[in-house]
Amino acid sequence: MAKIRIPKSEFEQRIVEIKKLMERDNLDAILVYGDEYRKENLRYVSNYWPIFERGAMLVSRNGKPITLCAPEGQKVAEEMSVWEDVRLLPDFLCVTVPDEIDYPLANYTSFRALAAQIREEGKLERLGVVGIDAMSASLLNIITQTFGCEIVDANDILFEIRREKSENEIACLTEAARIADCGFKALMEADLIGLTEVAAAGIAEGAARREGAEAVIFTVFGSGDRSATIVGRPSDKIIEDGDMIMCALAIQYEGYVATCEAPFAVGNYSKETERVIDVLIRAKEAGLPYLKAGVPMNKFVRAVRDFFRAEGLSEYDVYPPLHGIGCAEAESPYPNESTEAVFKAGMTCNTDISLFGLAGGSNRIEEGFVVTEDGAKSLSPYVHEYCEKWLAGKR
Repeated sequence: MAKIRIPKSEFEQRIVEIKKLMERDNLDAILVYGDEYRKENLRYVSNYWPIFERGAMLVSRNGKPITLCAPEGQKVAEEMSVWEDVRLLPDFLCVTVPDEIDYPLANYTSFRALAAQIREEGKLERLGVVGIDAMSASLLNIITQTFGCEIVDANDILFEIRREKSENEIACLTEAARIADCGFKALMEADLIGLTEVAAAGIAEGAARREGAEAVIFTVFGSGDRSATIVGRPSDKIIEDGDMIMCALAIQYEGYVATCEAPFAVGNYSKETERVIDVLIRAKEAGLPYLKAGVPMNKFVRAVRDFFRAEGLSEYDVYPPLHGIGCAEAESPYPNESTEAVFKAGMTCNTDISLFGLAGGSNRIEEGFVVTEDGAKSLSPYVHEYCEKWLAGKR
């Protein structure tokens, strides 16, 4: 069976689309920055994901893409990048070390040399930088000085073309969600009482790795009173009988990230805890009819928030209940009650329906979906089935 992945032909088409937008915005070249944390744009245009170091892809209107990395990441870049032209920059060395590290075997290029090459291919008056908000001020200053041209924030170009997903992207997200589901299922089926939160999180993470997770981007975890941490990390707190379990498992596969989370509690939990679980699941059901191509995004948001208002729970509803997914765990669109833009077929998103601070505990529902003309297709069958079974038991 062929591995689910983004083919090189799709990366090539992305560069074609980027060059069209460069022409529209009067950009002569574009530099797409990435590092270990902010890797989404660089992964999207090159498939390269740096470790420790920084990276970038540079392409001019008339040139071919160049992947830029630092010495320790050279083999990784050559292994991962879809572009054969991989070059080393001293400016991309290890981000956490102030010392000057000597790599005697490194064959460096420079920003000045790269700028000169672009000018040989055509003009270089405006350089668009994607990831300008993610890089350090010192790196941006070096780029500004060495390229000797106007520097333009080009983030919107990548946000624009990443918003709607191809069949291959949806396949990667579906696989990421399947793996996340497997990890979450292992967690929910385990006897958690008496374990630390760290040990419990390890059950989910280990299962996800065994299923093929490229990376566990994060595991948000809180039990009992700690369920109110919103984005807390697992701790050494012991899970007790009756505890609410708030766990979000974000899994990356081939550069695409899906998160799953279902509200549940262990052992003999209270009626107050049961109510929190119940209203979260019913709020998701209230919103789903509006997750459909052609429907204004604010209708989904309002449906969920109107449900919470009717239940007298608005003070515990801390942020909007939906966001996009893709190469980042959360990306555009991130609608609120004022968002008039409509859902389009091919958009992918996660519910993020949450209540924090109630006496019975705190939690959220994160379930991935693909927007279609007919509605929304769940990417997270285990979370979806859990919610459906809960509702069936309540009717």
